[in-house]
Amino acid sequence: MSEPVIGYAGMTHLGINSLAAAAERGFPVVGFDPDPGRIALLAGGGLPVVEPDLPETMERNRARIRFTAAAADLAACDVVYIAVDVATDDRGGSDLGPLRALLAVVEPALRPDATLVILSQVPPGFTRALPVTPGRHLAYQVETLIFGRAVERALHPERFIVGRADPAAPLPAALARFLDGFGCPVLVIRFESAELAKIAINCCLVASIGVANTLAELCERIGADWSEIVPTLRLDKRIGEHAYIVPGLGIAGGNLERDLATVCRLADETGSDARIVRAWIANNRQRRDWAFRRLQSEVLSRRRAPTVAVWGLAYKQDTNSTKNSPALALLSLLGDVAVAVHDPVVDGSTVGHPRLTVAGDPLEACRDADALVIMTPWAEYRRADPAAIAAALAGRVVIDPFAVLDKAACAAAGLAHHVLGRAP
Repeated sequence: MSEPVIGYAGMTHLGINSLAAAAERGFPVVGFDPDPGRIALLAGGGLPVVEPDLPETMERNRARIRFTAAAADLAACDVVYIAVDVATDDRGGSDLGPLRALLAVVEPALRPDATLVILSQVPPGFTRALPVTPGRHLAYQVETLIFGRAVERALHPERFIVGRADPAAPLPAALARFLDGFGCPVLVIRFESAELAKIAINCCLVASIGVANTLAELCERIGADWSEIVPTLRLDKRIGEHAYIVPGLGIAGGNLERDLATVCRLADETGSDARIVRAWIANNRQRRDWAFRRLQSEVLSRRRAPTVAVWGLAYKQDTNSTKNSPALALLSLLGDVAVAVHDPVVDGSTVGHPRLTVAGDPLEACRDADALVIMTPWAEYRRADPAAIAAALAGRVVIDPFAVLDKAACAAAGLAHHVLGRAP
């Protein structure tokens, strides 16, 4: 029996990484996007997104991958995923317009026996209300990709969560065969439960982030060190070795904020209580400006015309996404302070700031600056020598929320090293 042909509509971050994983698992795939320019880029070996291992995975499986800007080519597919990224606004709302437009192009082009799967994140109630061809096999599948680890997550999922109109009915054969190729459990539940499951997962994640951020701040005030507390939590079976308990600069990237906003909206519409969710939102907004508050107390309030070096513009390492980036929020608060920035993949010239200089390498950004702020924990920055940083800086302050630099090496270099969850 030949493998089913899997289609992905929407060549954005979600679609490209999912397609690469399907091809790596041995399935023939078709990547569709209505933008001919994007398809030409992909067909020529280019990539519009940054992810570790993605270029190598795509190159290894090029014989299994076909890119097209013609929706009619999706008729060759047994299963087609709608996998376009859903953009969010500043209040966490989803822009479903592009997704609906893509659906209107894709669904009529499919064979009558093909299965249509919504992989893009949508609010509860969306999938069941879709106006699809009568008799169409329809499913919603929860995506759990992580920026910076997307290929790994797509290739080795913990489980698949699949929403169906009738969860007791067997999955269409082609979809079942495809999912079976990943060797993980498949949970089939109703549409609305699957749509809310994605939000539930993210709410648990935000709760863990909130605990870490709140207690890390307390550590800074009382002389404790959060990094010493984390191992005590890892060894508690109720929390566990894989728990996300690393403090950070609030939630970023858009998806978590969207899910919190969705819960608040649904709670308001149904008369439910979402005060704890609103507290998470407030907590994370307060944490976002930690670096600025520390910079204000240590440098800006003490220097007449300071210069600040900023390493990292992406909202996290191993991605080119700047959606809700704490680094961009910091730059907006710095006003007319002179800033030199560096990021390995983000073009600093696209960042709006009145006195911004783009450096070609990290140490160049530090040259004669009064302070260094490390906003994205790129691996390149972890290899930096604190002694070389100290030699380049005019000042001695290093604000390093994620403990990118070694504490002892910073002390030996005479740097004032400020880390989230650690008393100064």
